[in-house]
Amino acid sequence: MCFYSKLSKKAVELEKRFKASMSNPELFIENDSINGFSFPLNPVISNEDPNTIQLFNWGLIPSWSKDKEIRKNTLNARIETIQEKVSFKNCTQNRCLILADGFYEWQWQDELGKKKQKYLIHLPKNDAFAFAGIYSKWVDKSSGELIKTYSIITTEAKGLMLDIHNSKKRMPIILNSSNEKDWLENRNIFEFKDLLADLKAEKI
Repeated sequence: MCFYSKLSKKAVELEKRFKASMSNPELFIENDSINGFSFPLNPVISNEDPNTIQLFNWGLIPSWSKDKEIRKNTLNARIETIQEKVSFKNCTQNRCLILADGFYEWQWQDELGKKKQKYLIHLPKNDAFAFAGIYSKWVDKSSGELIKTYSIITTEAKGLMLDIHNSKKRMPIILNSSNEKDWLENRNIFEFKDLLADLKAEKI
């Protein structure tokens, strides 16, 4: 799965790479260690507003949810079951690009996972990229606040990720400049299941 990522690029670099303007750039902070379980604000480009980089919280909260508790189980969405899961099935047309320049996984060194090796996975030149994502809008009934949240889409591990993520054998779907627009334009979601980016891995 993908619960830890990094984004060390500055706002101006992201704007240039994704040809979009960042809203509220004063709220954006580069971060080499993003923990999904803290439900942080991260830069996202939605199909609703493809010319703007917005800040959404990691951990999708469906519009019907009574509270925020569900988000600890919605950091990732499996592409194989995304159209069946109650948490995600109403959001599959809400496509987004989740901006990053790396993510972390742990390779099990023994059968029980007591010994693990941490890896940083990134593109060969450490360029920024986009995870495939879906998003939701949720209103906090106690405050009236509109909160935008997202989930990273994952698929079966392949390539070097098959060796690194050798326990769950999953990996995030990483888009590139040639298919990011297709994702946002709601092409059949299963067309993206077998994408394989050219990735590099470093032991941490």
